[in-house]
Amino acid sequence: MKTFLYPDKSVWASIVERPHLDVSTLTSTVQAVLDDVKARGDEAVKEYELKFDKAVLEQLAVTQEEMDEAETLVDATLREAIILAHHNIKAFHEAQRFSEVRVETQPGVECWQKSVAIERVGLYIPGGTAPLFSTVLMLATPAKIAGCGEIVLCTPPSCEGKVNPAILVAARVAGVSRIFKAGGVQAIGAMAYGTESVPKVYKIFGPGNQYVMAAKQLVSLHDVAIDMPAGPSELCVIADANANAEFVAADLLSQAEHGTDSQVLLITTSEPMAKSVEEAMERQLELLPRKDMALKSLDNSKIVVVRDDDEAIELSNIYAPEHLVIQTDNFETLATRVVNAGSVFLGRYACESAGDYASGTNHTLPTHGYATAYSGVNLDSYSRKITFQHISEEGISRIGRAVEAMAAAESLDAHKNAMTVRLKEISGKC
Repeated sequence: MKTFLYPDKSVWASIVERPHLDVSTLTSTVQAVLDDVKARGDEAVKEYELKFDKAVLEQLAVTQEEMDEAETLVDATLREAIILAHHNIKAFHEAQRFSEVRVETQPGVECWQKSVAIERVGLYIPGGTAPLFSTVLMLATPAKIAGCGEIVLCTPPSCEGKVNPAILVAARVAGVSRIFKAGGVQAIGAMAYGTESVPKVYKIFGPGNQYVMAAKQLVSLHDVAIDMPAGPSELCVIADANANAEFVAADLLSQAEHGTDSQVLLITTSEPMAKSVEEAMERQLELLPRKDMALKSLDNSKIVVVRDDDEAIELSNIYAPEHLVIQTDNFETLATRVVNAGSVFLGRYACESAGDYASGTNHTLPTHGYATAYSGVNLDSYSRKITFQHISEEGISRIGRAVEAMAAAESLDAHKNAMTVRLKEISGKC
């Protein structure tokens, strides 16, 4: 990790730069796979599964027998952990339910909103180096609470054609409707266009590598909505002189092990703390099975020593991290000043891992600086707000002339007339 000591604000923009991802070379490859899946459906998906995942598949759908088998392959401790996490995620997201409010903007003019669930959603769950069964809970649980009629899940199988059993158990616990053995670009294409087996969905959720991200962005141009633009995982820690260096180091490494293109950032007001964290990271790294991956991630990462809390929180807000850990004595005060972050963890015991798994908050979050404009996945992500209005004769009489004047000023005479004919009818009754 590169260390910056009291950098001038003129260089902050370069400090908070993410690793550059050049997806231009991916686009043609990804588009070709998407076009093939759109044209040939299941046959194309199976061919790409053989090519990329080395899996020979007779069918894409996971069977009931496979679901039942998964229950016997997941040990009791993990199953209990999945159930606990699901309980907490459900409790947190149920509290986000929309309350309908009717507003009378003028006497006789009543307006309101209704929350309607997206009828069919698609969840993409990566396999690869770390099968993310926790993401199944994060995506399917709010979808179920929102009332989505069909929850479709795609995830890559092993070379034996099997889906990770923890993914299947989590899917059953969270209420997934149908599961398919498909990974990568071909999975995104299958859910975006529909195949003989995989139904077309209306919105796709979930993380993935740069190929998956490119595929999501391409299909979102014309065919299906997506949860958010995203890049590699990232974490920022704000630490003062009294922080626990071992905890800070552990938090930074927990994110660094996600992938070689991940990034972590330590912002501290204490030079000795910066040094202590570096030493702790060196010790902890030696114990990590994914040490090599974490080391490559740390090449993209930085330590910044700043003058005071004001600079610390300002720099963090400019960075707009996916995850923000504030381990300072005055974390409550600093928390009120956070304006750009995906999810915030306060105090020395709120580690990012808690939010990743079992505290209840959602871990599907905006990355790559998109926290300046996007929220993480929440209950609203799975619904639409439809507006309604009812206008009585009194309401028309109160707003009618204003509507006519505004329509005329925009040279939209048919708009004006739609109001005029109603005003005439009302005046004729007088």
